[in-house]
Amino acid sequence: MRIIKNTMLLVLMMSIVTLTSCSSDDDGGSGGNAPSGTLVAKVDGTNYESWEISSSATIANNGNNLIIIASNSDGNAFSFTIWGYEGVGTYDFDASVISNVNVASYTETDVDLNNPQNSTTEIWQAPYDDSMVGSLSVSEETDDKLIGTFEFTCKNVNGDQSVKTITNGSFNLNKQVQ
Repeated sequence: MRIIKNTMLLVLMMSIVTLTSCSSDDDGGSGGNAPSGTLVAKVDGTNYESWEISSSATIANNGNNLIIIASNSDGNAFSFTIWGYEGVGTYDFDASVISNVNVASYTETDVDLNNPQNSTTEIWQAPYDDSMVGSLSVSEETDDKLIGTFEFTCKNVNGDQSVKTITNGSFNLNKQVQ
């Protein structure tokens, strides 16, 4: 009987240690794996990486808004607008919220070098209906950097109505304040 009690006590103690050592992502989660100055993601399973020169995070409107813009040499870009920005934390792309809806978009531009007027741009946006379709998490903010992760689904509402899934998104961007 004593062996059973000691075994149960050992199992209980191990459970308590295990449960109390788990961390929470409520504080903005991990920082992801983006190289310094860039944004990376998978767009329907295809790798995307922005250029440092055309990627930034801007804190605007007295610190109340976050604007992220990141593009690459293929003419593809991400943009995010977070209303009511409060620093480290998670921000949902949820259109069921009545006001200040956070938005994300993914853009593909196909440039026709022979006839630039024939160039096309398609925009997939989130949210696109009255539901939550993803989130952006800021895990670290310093005087000159903003680091975090994101994922969402987006729809080409003004085009062919196709939906793209954005996964494994992370950013490690130079920050500016306006």
